[in-house]
Amino acid sequence: MKKQLWIACLSCFLWGESMAQKIILPKPSTEPSKAQMQQIERKYGMFIHFGINTFHDEEWTDGSKPASSYNPPTIDAEQWIKSAKDAGMKYVILITKHHDGFCLWDSKYTEYDVASSGNPTNVVEAVAKACKKYDIGLGLYYSLWDRKENRQVEKQELDAAYNQYMINQIKELIKIARKHTPIVEFWFDGGWTKENFRWPVMDLYQTIKKEMPNCQVGINWSIGSPENADAHMITPDKQKAGFPIRYFPSDFRLGDPFLPQDEDPKTFTFSGNQYYMPWESTVCISKCWFYNSTDKNFKSVDELEKLYRQCTKNQNILILNCPPTREGKLRDKDIEILQALKKRLDL
Repeated sequence: MKKQLWIACLSCFLWGESMAQKIILPKPSTEPSKAQMQQIERKYGMFIHFGINTFHDEEWTDGSKPASSYNPPTIDAEQWIKSAKDAGMKYVILITKHHDGFCLWDSKYTEYDVASSGNPTNVVEAVAKACKKYDIGLGLYYSLWDRKENRQVEKQELDAAYNQYMINQIKELIKIARKHTPIVEFWFDGGWTKENFRWPVMDLYQTIKKEMPNCQVGINWSIGSPENADAHMITPDKQKAGFPIRYFPSDFRLGDPFLPQDEDPKTFTFSGNQYYMPWESTVCISKCWFYNSTDKNFKSVDELEKLYRQCTKNQNILILNCPPTREGKLRDKDIEILQALKKRLDL
């Protein structure tokens, strides 16, 4: 009942707001929009997990690691982006802030960032510059869940301040990137830690779309169940056409690290309307998302070819994660595999 009330209230909000100002929303459709087709045609990209976790052999940390422990001797962003371009990829998605809250740019809203670390390089800007140089799309990942800034997720009274914190940081990221290149995608994560109505999904979407209308916005675990629009987690093999959109508005579906089914549904509903939403798969080239000194288990070219073909058919997309090391460079093995895969796929 609470979720139904929320949907009704949001629908009323959208109608009322549209009378006063232009609200940007996806258009109901059973076919991809022009911007969605651009995303579908990008087809293949690189996920770049890099941050404070890189220096602790951990996938998730809780915001307690000192900023000084992030200390790469260099940030070879050009190597990252050139490697993606040379592999036949059309864009990259950079982790700007993971669940730990550590920011890869100098944010004026926190001291838990690169400016307080052993290497103050603005990684977001370095990657944006490299994307422009090598003519490749820039996507940005941002975790909604922040174990540093918003540790007490159970306290709803703290939501307003933290929601504004996120909006402020998204504006910072847009300002940094747009000096050099458009942002083609925002990839949000961590929404499962609160009920969906507590996240400022509408404000985030408007903030992004008003500056970059063609930027595609997705939130991990995008689809709910008919019984509960906020159900977690509805994997792609359980999704059916007409299932409710968990985070509205958004443009595409996520649910890492799961792959789309052979007959992947594309239309999902919100407030009685149908919306087209392609699936973006995110897969690790080795075992871990972030660099880990013990991670020596790489996927074979045969396995990656199979993944590529499964993930990119039916107008879907594959993002292959290649994490830079503590030296700020991609591993030689990653580049070797990417080149072999490019040759196999004739990209």
